[in-house]
Amino acid sequence: MDKKLNLISLISLVLSSMLGAGVFSLPQNMALNAGPLALIIGWSITGIGIIFLATTLLLLNQLKPDLQGGIFAYAKDGFGNLIGFYSAWGYWLCAVIANISYLVIVFSAISFFIDTPNHTIFSNGNTWQAILGASILLWLVHFLLLNGTQTASIINIITTLCKLIPLIIFIFLSFIAFNFEIFKINLMELNLNIPIWKQIKNTMLITLWVFIGVEGAVILSSRAKNKNDVGKATLLAVIIALFIYLLVTLLSFGIMDRIDLASMRNPSMAGIMTILIGNFGNLFTAIGLIISVCGAYLSWTIMAAEVPYIASKNNIFPNILSKQNIYKAPSYALLFTNISMQICLILIWITKIDYNKLLTIASEMILIPYLLVGAYLFKISLKKNKFNLFISFGSCIYSIWLLYAAGFLNLLLSLILYTPGLIFLILTKINNPNILFLNKIEKFFCFILLILSFCALYFLIK
Repeated sequence: MDKKLNLISLISLVLSSMLGAGVFSLPQNMALNAGPLALIIGWSITGIGIIFLATTLLLLNQLKPDLQGGIFAYAKDGFGNLIGFYSAWGYWLCAVIANISYLVIVFSAISFFIDTPNHTIFSNGNTWQAILGASILLWLVHFLLLNGTQTASIINIITTLCKLIPLIIFIFLSFIAFNFEIFKINLMELNLNIPIWKQIKNTMLITLWVFIGVEGAVILSSRAKNKNDVGKATLLAVIIALFIYLLVTLLSFGIMDRIDLASMRNPSMAGIMTILIGNFGNLFTAIGLIISVCGAYLSWTIMAAEVPYIASKNNIFPNILSKQNIYKAPSYALLFTNISMQICLILIWITKIDYNKLLTIASEMILIPYLLVGAYLFKISLKKNKFNLFISFGSCIYSIWLLYAAGFLNLLLSLILYTPGLIFLILTKINNPNILFLNKIEKFFCFILLILSFCALYFLIK
């Protein structure tokens, strides 16, 4: 039998989901788009927005304890079967793409050890050798998770502790080497020739990316030993992650010039560590990244498999995906998810997409599910609870701001990626005509979405 997850396991899972590859690339990613002043404002907006979103999830977990799985269960209950289905589809696709990005960056980090200028093996993690290695890792984790979430959670606690060590050392050494004069020169960053508001906007998807996973404890609430631990785990993990992100980002601007930071190869923390402690810094950070990403990959695989499993139990995905093995692991949902990831890995090898592009796509796919969470709390709190109404309004405003910050082209891309969901929806209906009942308005909406998707595809390729 699969044991329930305690508070430490839940904190570890949420923290590990958020602290993945992104934190090791933050210095370069942020320096490329903004100066320290814009970043302070941007992180403040993100911190407030994420707290609004996390609080929304916690309130809904208390108000609707029967709706297991959060996110898409709330969307279905509040806005109907079709919206619930697309929320589940978008979130699951985000989880799949996030996991693929982790596999890509792992082998990109390994290239620090084995690639030479004259002999490239793993490069940016999208060569055939890297894809082969990623595929082996994918199926090793698959068989590990078939033993249940408790086995994975123990490993996850260990990897979370291991990933915190290089981050704490980086922050400590950066404090010692921090030069306020360099930071002051970087503060306004007039060389970018970009208004501060636009610098802030350009960092939003990056700041969102490093916080994706905040809903992990809510998604796995059905496996929590104590339901009250879900709220504690979420808020503690958010506070710890925000503190780490702020320090990693801002301290870097007190070590070197923004232009030099922006031109560094990712993971850029490795380059800074080389400045701080010599060549060993490169090796130290790469090892830390590999451990960190493997931990995040493990967490996200648990959540990615949980999405179709819970969606199936809510009658919006095929019934077969709700089956469990003797260890209470969602074996069919896990197989469905990992086969999809294997297909994506092959596509990456063909298209040569890199980590940064995957980051953008994954961040984009989560925006609509996040918006629907806030909208659902707003709907059930209307004329009932002013505090809940305030929290839901803040969550919605943050989600809408993110949709604006994502940009028009990224919105078109996400619209195209929602289209395969129509095929999956049709197959679901064929498999079981009695589930996922759609009314006339929802059927009409499906038709409109299909037309808009073709228009978006035409616009992107013309």
